This record gives sequence, structure tokens and C-alpha cells, in this order.
Amino acid sequence: MSNIIEINKSNTEVLQIFVLMSEPQLLHYFEPAEGLFIAESPKVIERALNGGYEPYALLMEHKDIEGQMKELLCRCGDAPVYTAEFDEITAITGFKLIRGALCAFRRKAIPKAEELCKNARRIAVLENVVNPTNIGAIFRSAAALGMEAVLLTPSCCDPLYRRSSRVSMGTVFQIPWTYLSSDTDYPQQLREMGFKTAAMALNDNSVSIEAPELKNVERLAVVLGTEGEGLADKTIADCDYTVKIPMSHGVDSLNVAAASAVAFWQLGLH
Repeated sequence: MSNIIEINKSNTEVLQIFVLMSEPQLLHYFEPAEGLFIAESPKVIERALNGGYEPYALLMEHKDIEGQMKELLCRCGDAPVYTAEFDEITAITGFKLIRGALCAFRRKAIPKAEELCKNARRIAVLENVVNPTNIGAIFRSAAALGMEAVLLTPSCCDPLYRRSSRVSMGTVFQIPWTYLSSDTDYPQQLREMGFKTAAMALNDNSVSIEAPELKNVERLAVVLGTEGEGLADKTIADCDYTVKIPMSHGVDSLNVAAASAVAFWQLGLH
């Protein structure tokens, strides 16, 4: 069982990681070593534990210690568990704990893309997707609909940000992911890794997502672009296919998270 610590005004410094620190501050918490991220809710915490992440500290209400977190705490070693009644936590931290529990985990080293994808046949590639809600939703679809890995350009939002991991329901800990080395020149890198690339975009040279040749590609990278502007023109030009989702009622496009679900269902392994 973890080390249970009652919250009081003399031991609240560690709680800053849950309440006051920004995501970038957590990312660099142990710099130059990997930093921290916050997992929110028992389901997300469980999937982070299943993914091999090491708990650093937890924050929760009294009732959760013998309630919904009881079994998970047995897996958290000697990580300190800071606890109090709901009103006390709110008064001391100024933070309303509304999702059952928070756990700060240590990050792990990020693998190389080539290593991560050496045996994959279907991967998702995200270019400059910056909204954490979209990142989380895309990861959830990728895990559910036949993608074997997710690669992100350096400008993408971190999948381990609290909102991203919560929206993903913890699937960011289930599907392998890493960052590419460039925001712009990565299609050639993917090609050298053995993938054909399918840029999801609406233009005159697009093929339908239902085109049979796409389903028959041995190794395919499904490439999705940033909110609003979509993929860069250079990316589209550098990819092997430009693929569109047919639209009705004059709708010109889908949100990138919605488009990802359609693309992964049609092109994924299932």
C-alpha cells in the first residue's frame, strides 16, 4: 500500500504539481531527465500503470482510498498519497477535485520513430495538431480502429497533457507513439521506413477514401493536419496519395478528430 499522508497547511508544497504547475513546467520537472505528467481519474491512472509508467505522487479524497482507487493503490508502491475530505482539499489547494483522483507519473524516454514502427503496417501521422482535446480523441480512435502507432510532428500538442490523456480515456498509454524530427520534411522519412503515405485533404487530385488500392497497401501512414488549415501544401505534394472523405449537404470538411475516426475505420487493420 502507498504512503498515506493527510493534507495540512505545512505539507502542501508537493501539491503544486497538481494545482499550480503548467504542463511545460511538469514536462521539465526533473530536467535534464524526463519530467512528470498528471493522469486524472481511476481509468486513466489504471491505463498509465498498465503502460509501465511509475507513480510519483497521488491526490485524492478520503473516500477513494477504500473506494474506487483501492486496488490501484496496491500497484503504486510507496508513492505518497495526499488525502483529505473534498472541502479540505478545495480550501487548501483552491482546486476542486471532481474526477476521483489525480496521479503524477514519471515520464519515460521517447523512442525513435524507426524503432517504434519497424513492424507496423498502419500508422497515424499528425501534423501540427495543437488542441489537446483533438489529440486525445484521435488517440482513442487510433487505438480502437486499427492503427498500430501514432507519430507526431514536433509542433503537436503533447499526448500526455492532462486533458489529452483524459479525453483519450487513457489510450495514449496503450498505443505506441513518438515524435518525428521535422514539422515539414517527414514524408520522405516515412517512405524510407517503408510506408506509403496518404494525406487526408480535400483537393482536385484526391482519391476517395473508399478507393480499393488504399486498402491493399501493405504499409500505410494516414497523415492528418492541423485544425483549421489542414495539411501544408508541401506535405500533400510529398505524399503518395491525397485522400478525401466524401461530404454531403454542402459540408466542406470535418473536424480533424472526426476525420481521423472515419479514416482509421476505412483504412485501418480490423
